[in-house]
Amino acid sequence: MKKIFLSSLMLLCTALLFTACSDDNDSNPTLVQPTTFVLNQPTIDGIDLSLSNSIPFTWSQPDYGGFPAAVDYVLEVSLTNTWTISTDEADEDKTGETIADYAILTDIYSKAQANVDAMAFDKALVRLNRWTEDSIIPDEQTVYVRCMASTQGAADIYSNVVSLKVKPYYIELADAAIELWYLVGAEIGSSAWNNGADAVGTGLIPMYPVIDNDYTPTMGQGQLQYVGYFHAGQGFKLVMTPGSWDAQWGYDETKGKYVKDDGGSKDITVAADGYYKITLNTATDELNITPYTDTTPKVFSVMAMPGAYQDWNVEANYMNGSSTMVENHDWYLLKVTYTDTELKFAADNSWDNNWGSVDFPYGTGVQGGSNIPVVAGTYNVFFNDITGYYNFVPVVE
Repeated sequence: MKKIFLSSLMLLCTALLFTACSDDNDSNPTLVQPTTFVLNQPTIDGIDLSLSNSIPFTWSQPDYGGFPAAVDYVLEVSLTNTWTISTDEADEDKTGETIADYAILTDIYSKAQANVDAMAFDKALVRLNRWTEDSIIPDEQTVYVRCMASTQGAADIYSNVVSLKVKPYYIELADAAIELWYLVGAEIGSSAWNNGADAVGTGLIPMYPVIDNDYTPTMGQGQLQYVGYFHAGQGFKLVMTPGSWDAQWGYDETKGKYVKDDGGSKDITVAADGYYKITLNTATDELNITPYTDTTPKVFSVMAMPGAYQDWNVEANYMNGSSTMVENHDWYLLKVTYTDTELKFAADNSWDNNWGSVDFPYGTGVQGGSNIPVVAGTYNVFFNDITGYYNFVPVVE
């Protein structure tokens, strides 16, 4: 009887052990690599893109092992159901000889559904067809669509391909606005650590696009730079969207490097007081900070924008200084409207220090340079008097 009791007890313990192991496996599931998932056939066909706001798509969630995974989805379109060269890849060939056979739509979705912007869809078709203003646009075109899913720890996968007919129209293609990033921190601007939507210039100082640098036409990504004075140990970060901390650059002490999109990262600091050049490539996600030793910058009291629109008066149309915490080298004006005109930047009510260039809407002003040819519009204007970098950012209401 004693042996039977002991055997039963051992069986019970073994069963409990397997149950515990099973529970552990359930709470720590193993990521499985799926091979595909299902994109549903759209219920709408023959849609007139010029008269529509959006096109609805739905799909199944990929099976990553029977547990909900955080997945990013993007949609891709093709005219030929071939997927070898994207429009982004073709755009990198400045000779124009590389022909794209599919386009990646820029919106990213976190759920298994999307209302795709009809204008963005049409722009993809214009780019793929390489239509110009003189092209004859067909009344109907068959388009092929697939969905790509990506999640951390697994390879990207693609859905099946669906087709639909649409009525396209010609729309003038314009490159995407350059993706801007802003400095925010203890000594940035006149309002420490203020990244509010209304803090541009006071708590947020933008980095500058670099002339002769290529920016991706669909995302506006490429190299940005900034030069300014920093005190040792005074922390700062980079953020992309005023009013949000979601997309940011900080410092990871354990990895010993700058990191992107990590809300738990530490502030960025410099080791010694001085001028530094910050270079961020938004296309490759590379951030570098190095001492700036080109010149010893002058410090100016005021900065004006004299031009043909106000009879070239250097004592009017002043810009705002961005910083009162450290010596100021950044200037800005928000929501200023111009007709077609020419202008320059001039310091301290004199032409002794003035900057100009032939480039617009951004460029590098040089001492005594050409008049900047401004195109009519409403802009947020930024200028750095160390580098001469300027940027006229169109205001979109």
